[in-house]
Amino acid sequence: MANDDRTRIVPRKTPESAAMVANVKRAMAITAALNRLTYDDADEVRALFSDLIGKKVDDSFSLIPPFYTESGVNISVGRNVFVNQNCTFYDLGGLDIADDVMIGPNVSLITTGHPIEPSRRRAFVIAKPIVIERNVWIAAGATIIGGVRVGENSVVAAGSVVTRDVPPNVLVGGNPARVIRSIAD
Repeated sequence: MANDDRTRIVPRKTPESAAMVANVKRAMAITAALNRLTYDDADEVRALFSDLIGKKVDDSFSLIPPFYTESGVNISVGRNVFVNQNCTFYDLGGLDIADDVMIGPNVSLITTGHPIEPSRRRAFVIAKPIVIERNVWIAAGATIIGGVRVGENSVVAAGSVVTRDVPPNVLVGGNPARVIRSIAD
C-alpha cells in the first residue's frame, strides 16, 4: 500500500476536525466558481485549481469542469496532467499525481473512509494517501481507494474499483481490480 506511515486519523470534535470542516467550506466555494467555467476557460480553470490546491499548476495541466473535492490542499499534480469532467478527489490523506497522467470522466479518488464497526463509524475519519505514478491512465468511472499506489505506465480499466497497489506496466480491471495483463510498448 502507498506510504501507510502517512495514515491520518481525525477524531470528531477536535481542532483537527474543525480545520477539516473549514477546508471543506473553502473548497466548496472555490469549486463552485470553477464549475461555472467552460472548456474554453482553461487559464481561469488552472488559476482556480492552483488556488484550490495552494500551489501553481503547470501550464500543461488541463481540467474539464465540473470537479469536486472535499479539501484540495492535499492534492499535488505534475506536468501534462489531464482531468476529465465530473471527477471527485477526496484528498485528506494526500493525493499525489505525477507527470503525464490522464484521468477519465467520473473518476473518484477517495483517500478517506470510516471504521467498519457501527459503534465507531461516526467517531473518526481514516485518511490514507493515493499515489498515481507517471504516465498512468485511469479510465472512465474508476474508483481508487486510499492507501493505493498505481505504478508507472499502468491503465485502470473503466469502472474498476482499485483497493490495492497496482504494479507498473499493467492493465487492471474489475471489482476489486486485478491484473488483467502486462502492457508493453
